[in-house]
Amino acid sequence: MTLFLIILTVVTITVFFAARQAAFARREKYIAGYYFHKGIVGKLAQKHPQLKEQEIELVMQTLRDYFLMCLRAKRRLVSMPSQVVDDAWHEFILSTRIYGDFCRRAFGCFLHHTPAEAMATPTQAKEGIKRAWRLACIHEKINPKTPAKLPLIFAIDGLLNIPGGFTYRLHCDRDASGIGSGVYCASHIGCSSGCAGDSGDASDSPGCSGDGGCGGGCGGGD
Repeated sequence: MTLFLIILTVVTITVFFAARQAAFARREKYIAGYYFHKGIVGKLAQKHPQLKEQEIELVMQTLRDYFLMCLRAKRRLVSMPSQVVDDAWHEFILSTRIYGDFCRRAFGCFLHHTPAEAMATPTQAKEGIKRAWRLACIHEKINPKTPAKLPLIFAIDGLLNIPGGFTYRLHCDRDASGIGSGVYCASHIGCSSGCAGDSGDASDSPGCSGDGGCGGGCGGGD
């Protein structure tokens, strides 16, 4: 009887984890292939009329990447390093029914959006930006401690010259000019000493909370 219970327990655990992995893979596939409603894309284009169609699509693709990062964070907070991607997220949220359905299928909970100043402690924001850095680097196969380039979600505001956006430098210690005026040190985020870098206060963080909802935030305030 004892042997039977042991075998049953092993089988149950194996089936449980296999089902969880399959569900995770389905969520990843859903997010990666998600088509944003043209109304959402159009609203973003109105907000940023200087962007070309291909650049708008790049922003939307980066938003997909961000949602993949949130999924892979397993209900932990993930900061939003980009203003323009955050703007796209805002427009998506305003389509409440579409966004709610997306969250249910992508995360199994509602991904809320909470400004950094509304978080319980500054440590939450700093941990969130460090986690965003690690996950973005993993997604693009970049070494987070010795990066050769910026992950796209950290580079996109500068790449597209977004007004009021967040510009990250890979090695700020080589040239400190401009630091503190919208320029942030990416080289500090993934350092082995655990420091969060200057960008910790510039971002908000989303992740599923314990009550079945998700807590979130943005890069430039609401």
